[in-house]
Amino acid sequence: MDERDKLFQQTVSFIAAVHQVHYDMTKTMPLHGLTALQYEIMEFIAIDQPLTPSQISECKGISMPNTSRELRKLTEKGLCERFDDPTDRRKQYIRLSELGEKYMAEAFEHMKQELGKRLGDMGENELQHIIASMQHLQKTVFYSE
Repeated sequence: MDERDKLFQQTVSFIAAVHQVHYDMTKTMPLHGLTALQYEIMEFIAIDQPLTPSQISECKGISMPNTSRELRKLTEKGLCERFDDPTDRRKQYIRLSELGEKYMAEAFEHMKQELGKRLGDMGENELQHIIASMQHLQKTVFYSE
C-alpha cells in the first residue's frame, strides 16, 4: 500500500471518528423542540452564513423541497431569516436571526464543555500541537473550493 492509499484509509477513518465525536458532543444537548435535522441545518448556517438554500441542500444531502420545508419551519420559529441578494433579487440567502444566534451560542457552549471533558487536563503545548495539526488538515485536505 502506497502513502496515498494509507492517507485515504486514515482520512476515511478520521471522518467516521469526527461524526462519532460530533454525535457524542451533541447527544445530551437540549434541542428545545428542534428535530436533529433542523439542528444540523442551524449548525451549518452558524458556521458559514449566509448560505443559499441550495448550498444547505447539497451539504446536508437532502432534497430542495425538504430543505425548503425545514427552512420554513426554522423561519416560523424565529431562528432563521431569509433575505434577497442585493445584486440579484432572484437569489435568496439564509442567516440566523438574533434568536437563532443565541440558540447556537448555547449549543456551542454545550459542545465546548463536552470537548473540555475529552481534553481533560491536557497541557498548552499539546493543545497548540492539535490546533496546528487541525489548521494544516483544513488547509490541505478539508478545504472547500
